[in-house]
Amino acid sequence: MRPYHQTSTRNAATIQRDPGAYKDPDGSGRNREANASAYFHESSREVYDMSPIAKLFAGCALAAMLMTPAAAQGVLTQKNVSLGLAQEIANAALAKCRSMGFKISVSVVDRDGLPVIMMSEEGAGLNTREGSDRKAYTAAAFHAPSAAFVKRMHDNPESAGSIQYSRVLALSGGLPIKVGNDTIGAVGVSGTPGQDDVCSQAGIDKVADQLK
Repeated sequence: MRPYHQTSTRNAATIQRDPGAYKDPDGSGRNREANASAYFHESSREVYDMSPIAKLFAGCALAAMLMTPAAAQGVLTQKNVSLGLAQEIANAALAKCRSMGFKISVSVVDRDGLPVIMMSEEGAGLNTREGSDRKAYTAAAFHAPSAAFVKRMHDNPESAGSIQYSRVLALSGGLPIKVGNDTIGAVGVSGTPGQDDVCSQAGIDKVADQLK
């Protein structure tokens, strides 16, 4: 007479592969019950062991379903200031200030605040180069005239710490260059007694027909 547990072990393996393949040899039902119990135990363990993988696939499927067409795009198209456009703006700003008798520096930055061009009139103060760049950067960073930065700090004291940024300058002369509501760059002028904004605006006006 074979030990009961040996028969159960062998038949449990058979049932795990194919539950319907097992035949109860003596019709007593004892082996059927033992092997059925073993089958469900092994099956439950398989489900438990595979659950992390199942969760991973489920998570990936959900992420794919939730991904919007915009998020799936790999290439972004943005408008920006070209070198040619920057030169036109800078030349027009210089010409305006020159007509008023001022020697200035003018800087144009792109939408990321990176310098595109800087021009300085002969005899302009050394500080005007840095001043024009910082004014342009401030206008590009905050999508508003650099002079508005003072009002911004007054109206929102929590933002006062922004003045510590190395390229921010809360003085007039920096104006954003916009296409609609999109800031694509900025121009900054330094070197006049209160007329910097006028010269910056003259530069933007020169290319107004291209800002569309």
